[in-house]
Parts: sequence; structure tokens; C-alpha cells
Amino acid sequence: MEANLLGLFFSSLISSTLLPGGSEAYLAWLVSDAEISPILLVSVATIGNTLGGMITYGMGRLVAMRYPLQLLNKPGHERAKRWFEKAGSRILLFSWLPVVGDPLCFVAGWLKINALAAVLFVFLGKAFRYMLVVGLFS
Repeated sequence: MEANLLGLFFSSLISSTLLPGGSEAYLAWLVSDAEISPILLVSVATIGNTLGGMITYGMGRLVAMRYPLQLLNKPGHERAKRWFEKAGSRILLFSWLPVVGDPLCFVAGWLKINALAAVLFVFLGKAFRYMLVVGLFS
């Protein structure tokens, strides 16, 4: 059981960085196996995925030190900035989405969105995703 939870944690963490991963498939398999509480599975996956999202956020913060937004005056960068300014950190509720979720965390770090607000909204978004997976496969 511990090995499965550890595997789920690391799969979730890696899936939430800029690297691809398959934490949903692993979670679905563990849920269908029915040996571990779904609440525990969602908790472990959410914590791992949130940590991965915040690592990506930190990478954005590091890039911002070298390349502040003011130096990169491209239309795409300005568009991202306006999007975050309009929606605020709540946009990170969508960090669970495939393709756009990891870049959202990165851009949030790059724009220096409040870290506590970021972790809260990333956590809530990731928890939603894993609850959805558990609901579909239990």
C-alpha cells in the first residue's frame, strides 16, 4: 500500500511540472483496485500535484529574475499579463487542465502572483481534478 501511495505522489508531482506524466491513469487503477481509501488517494495525488505546480511556479519566479516582463515586450506576454490581472490568482483554479495548466503555474510565478493565493487555487483546482477521476472510476 505504501509503495502505491508513494508512486501516486511522485506520478502526480511529475505530472504537474513541465514534464508529461500519467497520474490520472495510475489513480484510476488504484481506485478500481479498491484497496486504498479514495479520500487518501485524492489527498496524496492532490498534494503531489500541487507541489509540482508550485515547483513550476517557482521556475517562473526564477525566470522573472533574469527576464522581467518589462524586457519582453511581445504581444503574447502582454496578453498573458492582462489575463492574469483581470482574473487574478483565481485563474489557477484551471491549473488542472491538460496543456494549459502547467504554463498557467509558470506564468503566475513569472508575474509574481502572491504565492499563498497561488498555492490555494492550485490546490483547489488539482483536488477537483482528482475527485473527478475518483468519481468516474469508483
